Amino acid sequence: MSSPVYPVVFTPEALEQLEELYAYIAQAASPVVAQRYTDAIVTYCESLQTFPLRGTRRDDVRPGLRITNYKGRAVIAFDVSAERVNVIGVFYGGQDYETTLNPPDSDSDITQ
Repeated sequence: MSSPVYPVVFTPEALEQLEELYAYIAQAASPVVAQRYTDAIVTYCESLQTFPLRGTRRDDVRPGLRITNYKGRAVIAFDVSAERVNVIGVFYGGQDYETTLNPPDSDSDITQ
Protein backbone atom coordinates (compact mmCIF):
# COMPACT_ATOMS: atom_id res chain seq x y z
CA MET A 1 0.00 0.00 0.00
CA SER A 2 1.45 3.35 -1.01
CA SER A 3 1.30 6.55 0.98
CA PRO A 4 -0.86 9.40 -0.29
CA VAL A 5 0.79 11.99 -2.48
CA TYR A 6 -0.01 15.62 -1.74
CA PRO A 7 0.28 18.11 -4.59
CA VAL A 8 2.62 20.97 -3.68
CA VAL A 9 1.26 24.43 -4.48
CA PHE A 10 3.32 27.63 -4.23
CA THR A 11 1.45 30.80 -3.22
CA PRO A 12 2.06 33.90 -5.35
CA GLU A 13 4.03 35.34 -2.42
CA ALA A 14 6.33 32.30 -2.29
CA LEU A 15 6.92 32.49 -6.04
CA GLU A 16 7.75 36.19 -5.73
CA GLN A 17 10.19 35.44 -2.91
CA LEU A 18 11.90 32.81 -5.09
CA GLU A 19 12.19 35.35 -7.91
CA GLU A 20 13.70 37.91 -5.53
CA LEU A 21 16.13 35.30 -4.21
CA TYR A 22 17.13 34.40 -7.76
CA ALA A 23 17.78 38.07 -8.59
CA TYR A 24 19.85 38.56 -5.44
CA ILE A 25 22.03 35.50 -6.03
CA ALA A 26 22.35 36.22 -9.76
CA GLN A 27 23.77 39.64 -8.94
CA ALA A 28 25.97 38.46 -6.05
CA ALA A 29 27.28 35.33 -7.79
CA SER A 30 25.91 34.42 -11.23
CA PRO A 31 22.64 33.50 -12.97
CA VAL A 32 23.81 29.88 -13.17
CA VAL A 33 24.36 29.68 -9.41
CA ALA A 34 21.04 31.44 -8.78
CA GLN A 35 19.14 29.04 -11.04
CA ARG A 36 20.77 26.00 -9.45
CA TYR A 37 19.98 27.20 -5.92
CA THR A 38 16.36 28.23 -6.54
CA ASP A 39 15.71 25.02 -8.52
CA ALA A 40 17.06 23.03 -5.57
CA ILE A 41 14.70 24.84 -3.18
CA VAL A 42 11.73 24.09 -5.48
CA THR A 43 12.78 20.41 -5.69
CA TYR A 44 13.07 20.28 -1.90
CA CYS A 45 9.59 21.80 -1.54
CA GLU A 46 8.18 19.32 -4.04
CA SER A 47 9.58 16.49 -1.90
CA LEU A 48 6.99 17.50 0.71
CA GLN A 49 4.40 15.70 -1.44
CA THR A 50 5.40 12.32 -0.01
CA PHE A 51 6.31 13.38 3.53
CA PRO A 52 4.40 16.60 4.22
CA LEU A 53 4.44 16.57 8.02
CA ARG A 54 8.17 17.17 8.38
CA GLY A 55 9.55 20.32 9.88
CA THR A 56 8.48 22.11 12.99
CA ARG A 57 4.93 23.13 13.82
CA ARG A 58 4.64 26.85 14.51
CA ASP A 59 1.02 27.27 15.60
CA ASP A 60 2.29 30.13 17.78
CA VAL A 61 2.95 32.14 14.61
CA ARG A 62 0.00 31.00 12.51
CA PRO A 63 -2.41 28.06 12.98
CA GLY A 64 -1.28 25.05 10.95
CA LEU A 65 2.08 26.60 10.01
CA ARG A 66 5.08 24.33 9.60
CA ILE A 67 8.63 25.41 8.87
CA THR A 68 11.64 23.57 7.58
CA ASN A 69 15.12 24.72 6.61
CA TYR A 70 16.95 24.29 3.36
CA LYS A 71 20.72 24.03 3.85
CA GLY A 72 20.54 26.24 6.92
CA ARG A 73 20.10 29.43 4.86
CA ALA A 74 16.45 29.36 3.79
CA VAL A 75 13.33 28.86 5.87
CA ILE A 76 10.42 27.31 4.01
CA ALA A 77 7.01 28.05 5.52
CA PHE A 78 4.11 25.80 4.58
CA ASP A 79 0.87 24.26 5.72
CA VAL A 80 -0.75 20.95 4.94
CA SER A 81 -4.42 20.44 4.23
CA ALA A 82 -6.21 17.18 3.50
CA GLU A 83 -5.66 17.80 -0.21
CA ARG A 84 -2.29 19.52 -0.62
CA VAL A 85 0.84 21.18 0.70
CA ASN A 86 0.78 24.98 0.42
CA VAL A 87 4.20 26.62 0.32
CA ILE A 88 3.48 29.98 1.91
CA GLY A 89 6.92 31.54 1.85
CA VAL A 90 10.63 31.13 1.25
CA PHE A 91 12.68 33.31 3.58
CA TYR A 92 16.42 33.61 2.99
CA GLY A 93 19.31 34.65 5.18
CA GLY A 94 17.52 35.33 8.44
CA GLN A 95 14.51 37.20 7.07
CA ASP A 96 11.81 37.58 9.74
CA TYR A 97 9.20 35.06 8.67
CA GLU A 98 7.37 35.26 12.02
CA THR A 99 6.38 38.90 11.56
CA THR A 100 5.48 38.38 7.91
CA LEU A 101 3.29 35.34 8.59
CA ASN A 102 1.72 36.35 11.90
CA PRO A 103 -1.79 37.61 11.18
CA PRO A 104 -2.68 40.98 12.72
CA ASP A 105 -4.07 40.65 16.22
CA SER A 106 -6.83 43.16 16.79
CA ASP A 107 -6.37 42.92 20.56
CA SER A 108 -2.81 44.28 20.29
CA ASP A 109 -4.15 47.50 18.78
CA ILE A 110 -6.00 48.45 21.95
CA THR A 111 -4.52 51.55 23.55
CA GLN A 112 -4.05 51.77 27.26
